[in-house]
Amino acid sequence: MTDEAGDRPIRLLICDDHRILTDALAMVVSRDPGFELLEPPTADPEEAVAQAARHQPDVVLMDIEFRGAMNGIEASRRIKEASPSTRVVIMTAHEDERLLVAAVEAGASAFLPKTEAVDQLLSAVRSAAEGEVLIDPAALTRLLAEVAREREARRDADLLLRQLTERELEVLSLLAQGRRNEEIAGKLFISPQTVQTHVRNILSKLGVHSKLEAVVFAVRNGAVEV
Repeated sequence: MTDEAGDRPIRLLICDDHRILTDALAMVVSRDPGFELLEPPTADPEEAVAQAARHQPDVVLMDIEFRGAMNGIEASRRIKEASPSTRVVIMTAHEDERLLVAAVEAGASAFLPKTEAVDQLLSAVRSAAEGEVLIDPAALTRLLAEVAREREARRDADLLLRQLTERELEVLSLLAQGRRNEEIAGKLFISPQTVQTHVRNILSKLGVHSKLEAVVFAVRNGAVEV
């Protein structure tokens, strides 16, 4: 990458809880004038977010799974919020298509298997810093297939939700607030028996088995806000 002063090292942060990998990366980076490791590698994604906000790095190398409450996908999202120009490169041992989709939606621009050699990882960092999107062709195929499946599922969900009447959507929204049938009846000026009828119709139309399942379905597909 370059700036007004000419060539400068790629400013890098590393977040991964595999100590052997991060030690090897840090050692190689320290010997390469093309990189500047802004902080020692961290195993805490919350700390990585704070570091990114503080330093505005060119690239963050990020794992997906951590032992704490925050995973690498959420950390990537927060890093992009704190430092929009930072490129997040996901290092993962997983092949779960849903994780790839979630990482893309969080703003990741590259995906690398942890089986890659250190020099290959750093080559990928250079490419990411230059704006390249890096993903293995096989992983790209899986990702696009998962996106297609999700699009189909959303279309099916939309068709189901369109069957609901305005009143049924009102009942569903109140269920999402944790209200009981009696409370819903009072709120909508209808009888509890009428509420029960609406609930039965909602479950039948959505093809679900409980009020909780109906609420989760509606929230997931944007029919109800919480």
